[in-house]
Amino acid sequence: MRAVIQRVREASVTVEGEVVSRIGPGLLVLLGIEIADSGEDIDWLVPKIGNLRIFNDDKGVMNRSLLDTGGGLIVVSQFTLMASTKKGNRPSYIRAARPETAVPLYEAFVDNMEDFLKKEVGTGVFGADMKVALLNDGPVTIWIDTKNRE
Repeated sequence: MRAVIQRVREASVTVEGEVVSRIGPGLLVLLGIEIADSGEDIDWLVPKIGNLRIFNDDKGVMNRSLLDTGGGLIVVSQFTLMASTKKGNRPSYIRAARPETAVPLYEAFVDNMEDFLKKEVGTGVFGADMKVALLNDGPVTIWIDTKNRE
């Protein structure tokens, strides 16, 4: 799995003119799922994101996590994060998991995040044409790949 984590002041996801998720301060996570991903990736990534200390404390130091702040979270599935640009100029998505694999893993990831945070997590609509709006705070953007554990 690949996750792009953005600290936001606010974020929303709109599908066909309807806002399906909206948060104030918190995290927007774009999640790419590849063929080789499994529950093991979820088990590693969920606490990593929930405990990631990228929110400022009283001294302005990034020392607080989403758990500490109680901020919101939106998770949007994004297969294009699995793009390979090694050859040519047209990205290849051969490593991206097909929907029959990706949807259950995406849903399990969201469920596990909700269990970890003890709160509802906003989502996009898998496979839909989504409009994702965000006000990046900082900006702070972190990229995590579960295969590299970085």
